[in-house]
Amino acid sequence: MSSMLFSAASGRPTLSDVLPNSLTSLRGETGALGLPEARSIVVMLVDGLGASMLRSRTGHARHLTADWRKKDTAFSFPSTTVAGITSLTTATRAGEHGLLGYSLFDRESGVIRNQLSGWGDGMDPATWQLQRTVFEELRDGTPEVQSIVVGMPQYRDSGLTHASLRGALYLEGGSMQERVEVTLAALDEHPRALIYLYNAELDQAGHAHGWESDPWLARLEELDAAFDSLNRGVDAGTGILVTADHGMIDIPRHRQIDVDDDDPLFDGVVAMAGEPRLRHLYLADDASVDAAGELRDRWLESQGTRATVLTRAEAVEGGWYGPIVAPAAAERIGDVIVAATKGVTYYASSMQSGARLVVGQHGSITPEETIVPLIRAGAFTH
Repeated sequence: MSSMLFSAASGRPTLSDVLPNSLTSLRGETGALGLPEARSIVVMLVDGLGASMLRSRTGHARHLTADWRKKDTAFSFPSTTVAGITSLTTATRAGEHGLLGYSLFDRESGVIRNQLSGWGDGMDPATWQLQRTVFEELRDGTPEVQSIVVGMPQYRDSGLTHASLRGALYLEGGSMQERVEVTLAALDEHPRALIYLYNAELDQAGHAHGWESDPWLARLEELDAAFDSLNRGVDAGTGILVTADHGMIDIPRHRQIDVDDDDPLFDGVVAMAGEPRLRHLYLADDASVDAAGELRDRWLESQGTRATVLTRAEAVEGGWYGPIVAPAAAERIGDVIVAATKGVTYYASSMQSGARLVVGQHGSITPEETIVPLIRAGAFTH
């Protein structure tokens, strides 16, 4: 495993630890996070808010950071939305739930599956995501605690929602403030509740303009105001946790690295998926036993100063996707993984995707992408 990834993970909870510790709190017990007892809990996930990003912009997020301690962070890898959200809601790492990247090559069908927005034939949310959610477990085992998702209207019926949020009551709010108001109303209606509150606006602004832009700062200030409303609106028995699925790095167009289709770096490669900062390279099913190692070595020789490159076997053995990797999940991992460690992204020259217009990028193993805040408020305030 990359020492960078080891360093990022060291001593930190992962997103998969957040909801189990929340349930422990609801039971009046003490878990690894040391959360005190709460009658209800709101877990606010802010898409695309890395710990280093927030720390460098505290003046624009005074309410969020007022009681935030330096050690209050969590680790999220793969540092991409489908993996982070699903690790949170299933309480498992990506190797168990199987949503290991933005896009993955489905060997059985021979197509690249977009796990964020490309759900379709042959990709049933009920089975493609391999684990039961915490919400399903609560519904079946602790029905007195109402599981609620408060999200955006356009995501109610998405494939990712049906895969990773199944088992919860879905409520809508068009803006961050509206979602807070919906959350507070739900807390009033349900004596005991576990609420997952999702905000996508920062991630959207970061992708479009970069996280160091004025539009991103405006969204951060909007988030801070919404959080303040939530924190002031809950009663003493409600705990609040604020976290994120990944951070972000701004990559200008001139830092995009193009690889020609006939380049030796693509010899034997039948598909490239993943994120621009973490590419999965897939070889043919009948590739030789040495092909993955040889492909890894070619990429290391060419890009070893910019990226960590390893085979699927090395990534699994190194624990990149958690201590358990289900066979169905392992099939989705590239034969070779190229994880950018410098400020670059990777494309095939023939790719003319909208991703080339994205400024804020994520998906790889750097601390800026994998370390997210884990802020305690309400009944959980230190």
